Amino acid sequence: MTESILPDAEEHLATGWEPDLAPDDTLVRQAVLLHASWPITVGEAFGRPSRRTDDWAGGFLADRGALSNPVILLRPPTDLEALVAEIAELVPATSPYFLVSPWHEPDLTPYGLMRLGYPPLMVRLPAPHEVAARDGVVVTEVHDTAELAIAERVLVDGYPMSDMEPLSPGDVFHPSLLSADTRVWLARVDGEPAAVSAAHSHGGATLVEYVAALPVARGRGAGSAVTWAATLAEPDQPAVLIASDDGRPVYEAMGYVAIERWAAWLRPAAE
Repeated sequence: MTESILPDAEEHLATGWEPDLAPDDTLVRQAVLLHASWPITVGEAFGRPSRRTDDWAGGFLADRGALSNPVILLRPPTDLEALVAEIAELVPATSPYFLVSPWHEPDLTPYGLMRLGYPPLMVRLPAPHEVAARDGVVVTEVHDTAELAIAERVLVDGYPMSDMEPLSPGDVFHPSLLSADTRVWLARVDGEPAAVSAAHSHGGATLVEYVAALPVARGRGAGSAVTWAATLAEPDQPAVLIASDDGRPVYEAMGYVAIERWAAWLRPAAE
């Protein structure tokens, strides 16, 4: 009986992380490949360096900013020294990069990275939702350069990216980033720019990114409104994001579910 359930000696047992495995093999794999697509897409739009291998993907998108240069591991690392050396070829030591990994081990601190924590990966499966109108709040999708510059200002002022100052137009959002797969929304409260969000679609899922709100938005529902806009950008696809523990209840109220925790690391810029 036992022999009948054992695999053949030559049979490959899928781990879920083979490069040629279907993107939608699992929700977690979809989320990993979706996060890998983001820095490549932004890098190509900005004309900035990006790279994807079978082991990792990332982009050197800005010279400064702790969260500006995202890197994600695509399968469990085996040669840490080679991995860190490859990423260092993309992002020079004078700039930081932010690395996320679905795997809590191995420890990257001996290679100059700082462990930031284990934020929850959250997913909302497709489900209809009517977003209630909020008094004085107007959400519009960004389509032109002028509006994109305003959205960029809101993002930098409302997101933990203040160390990116001084900014030039296009440092965070560039007009060539906008496409059918990458969209941006801006909320105004009583006519004043207040909140921003972005959505990036890849591999049958939607990444909700760059959610930020200014103080004028607090208690007015503008942050929630732009988050819904990004979440429902592709209503027939699951929406994915990495949350903070503080922000988790907000997303849970929207129907997001935490499916696991990823490891977050920072390689600081050399002093």
